[in-house]
Amino acid sequence: MLAYRSVRSPLTSRLRELDNAQGYDEWREIALDVDRLEGAEAWKQDEASDDYDHLLIRERLAEMRRLRSAGEVQRLVHALNEGLHGNLGNVTAPSLYGFARVGTKRLIEEYVSEVVRCLDYICAGDFPDFSEDDKIVFFKRTGTSFGRSALLLSGGATLGMFHLGVIKALFEQKMLPRVISGSSAGAIIGGMVGTRTDEQMPQLFDSESLNLGAFQRVSLRNALKSGGMMNPAQLEQCLATNVGEETFTEAFQRTRRIIGVTVSAAEEHQQGRLLNYLTAPNVLLGRAVLASCAVPGVFPPVQLTARDFEGQVVPYLPSKRWIDGTVYSDLPMLRLARLHNVNHYIVSQTNPHVVPFMVNDHARRSGLLPLARQVVLNAGRGTVRLARTHLQESPVRRVADQLNAVIAQRYSGDINILPRHTPRQLLRMFSNLDARELAKYIQEGERATWPKLDRIRNQTAISRAFEDCTLILKDRHLKRISARPRSRLRVLS
Repeated sequence: MLAYRSVRSPLTSRLRELDNAQGYDEWREIALDVDRLEGAEAWKQDEASDDYDHLLIRERLAEMRRLRSAGEVQRLVHALNEGLHGNLGNVTAPSLYGFARVGTKRLIEEYVSEVVRCLDYICAGDFPDFSEDDKIVFFKRTGTSFGRSALLLSGGATLGMFHLGVIKALFEQKMLPRVISGSSAGAIIGGMVGTRTDEQMPQLFDSESLNLGAFQRVSLRNALKSGGMMNPAQLEQCLATNVGEETFTEAFQRTRRIIGVTVSAAEEHQQGRLLNYLTAPNVLLGRAVLASCAVPGVFPPVQLTARDFEGQVVPYLPSKRWIDGTVYSDLPMLRLARLHNVNHYIVSQTNPHVVPFMVNDHARRSGLLPLARQVVLNAGRGTVRLARTHLQESPVRRVADQLNAVIAQRYSGDINILPRHTPRQLLRMFSNLDARELAKYIQEGERATWPKLDRIRNQTAISRAFEDCTLILKDRHLKRISARPRSRLRVLS
């Protein structure tokens, strides 16, 4: 009898290897080979596409290269001022990042690289007709016009530990935004990132070193008395270990990361807030995270605390209590735009009531899943609207208002990173994780982020160059200022 052996195609073999890749470099190398086998590499080389204005991008690219090569810095600055914005020619269209597993049209990648090269050239160069003060004005004005990116971390209880893997993938590729906002579980991860310098960041990804004991059930009597079935002291101890007791300002000054935490008001006539080093500079970051985690019915409302003028810890707005930030503002995009000039949002979304209805960034918006999502949303909104109408004088009205706020929110950004929840994970949302389970969440977050990294790199490279160059110029300016009094003293002596 003849023995038959199944023969796997090169593409099938590489796809299997892609699923088993152990790190991003390995994954990317395999993905590039898959792109070649599937014909995506040829698509990248072809500049033409109906999805973006390739003629405009080619023209702008040629002009920037010519001016930089000729050393015409003032004309180059004029050209950048005139035409530099985040979505020139529709180069950020999701469809341009859905064809290949790695990257997009080579023309777009060359254009982005050339813009970054020009910004570095202007920042580092010594020009007789373009002074350091001229550079500061250019980078400040054009950088403000261009905008910046932020990373938004949703709620999701223990499902939010997925965010750690997202952070790890971005940090290792030097693409972690300085602006990070978190709600509920996302606030825990944001607080942990915001209190660690770059040198301390690797500690975050060691599942053995983190305090995971956030949940401890209380008796029914205590639950009815406090309004939560979990012990807030247990979560507070967990946060003290992982986040510490710094204020928002102290954390910002030490790490230079801009961390925002959303909290919702527990009482009527109050609005939810985005707390950070600008809006609540003296509030304790760990206490803000505790409030953002106060899921109604799970943890009781929280009173915020802050350091007073003497440095003592005192109540912040003593009569007010705060609850889960996800209720009213899971992703505070508008407030981030106003406070930090953010116009590009990377979202790590783990809320179990949201993820099942979301689709990939590049996927078509037609089909059964988007239809089902819209049907559910419309039905939910209609039901809540009726409840709010007929329960105007009832205490239940507050619950209806909160449900309405949850349903009405926007839960996606420009780039969305999504997990694949399992039934077991959903059942253990409010259970403590062991080190092995946390390591698995981190791995899942990494793997979900790898396919997005090239898109994130292309769409954030210019804003990151503006930030880096601005910091360099500020440092130079401060050194010049500090050197002036000393030079005068030497002359006088």
